[in-house]
Amino acid sequence: MLLAQVALVSEIPEISFAELVRVAAALQKQATRDFVPVWGMNSTVDAFVQLEDVPLGYWPIIVLKDIHASAAGFHISKHGQPFSLVKYSDSWSLTASHECLEMFGDSFGNRLVAGQSPMEGQGRVEFLVEVCDPCESAQFAYTVNSVLVSDFYTPRFFDPVPAGNVQYSFTGSITKPHEVLPGGYLSWHDPVTDHWWQLRYFGNEQEFKDLGIIEQKGGSMREIIDQLTPHPQQEEGLAPNNQYLLAANKQEQGASRARSERADSLRRQIKALIETS
Repeated sequence: MLLAQVALVSEIPEISFAELVRVAAALQKQATRDFVPVWGMNSTVDAFVQLEDVPLGYWPIIVLKDIHASAAGFHISKHGQPFSLVKYSDSWSLTASHECLEMFGDSFGNRLVAGQSPMEGQGRVEFLVEVCDPCESAQFAYTVNSVLVSDFYTPRFFDPVPAGNVQYSFTGSITKPHEVLPGGYLSWHDPVTDHWWQLRYFGNEQEFKDLGIIEQKGGSMREIIDQLTPHPQQEEGLAPNNQYLLAANKQEQGASRARSERADSLRRQIKALIETS
């Protein structure tokens, strides 16, 4: 099986390399422990000091500060390779996790899965595989190594009918096929009209959005869809007083103390070994 390799890189001074490595380790653990068992894509996530250090064959996720909303998210390079741009915020790890998992779920942004449309009377359609979009809100996120990461749906998300004891998303927030949670959306193509549609849940209620006929002249379909869809959480980040961000930060404070104590203990043990050798 081919190995998907992601490189996490920061192009801004606000992120230390220590923080970058800590987030990369969390994304690697999420991929290996949570994502691979249900999606079957072997993958690695590594942090690099600068883009020049990224080996050939890796797919970069690059954290930047001042980027326009339309430039953020998933892209395909002029050589046909995927990369993602993440706008820096206090919750940048959540966005990086989102982009990383969607790279693993659909590396080149064009994968479609057939199913019954959520819109009554529309019939069979083709869903774009975007594993985090229906559950991308921070209220459905979780932490790995005290780092805030995104929930994602499983392949059972495309089942034709609901069933008992089925995991539709990793956290269990999604409880049935094709469900869109508050803050999320789902995109699909209607072959009869050639229109692209979305089920959006951005306000107090869900709505269907007709995106019309989309000519794929360049880039991937996911890249085009992302540019047509608002992503306020990813574009602006969570507010510093956001309850989910505060909870993750509090967890990290406790974890940091534990790591420091463990490091001190190991150093004392190493010192004793050296002195007695």
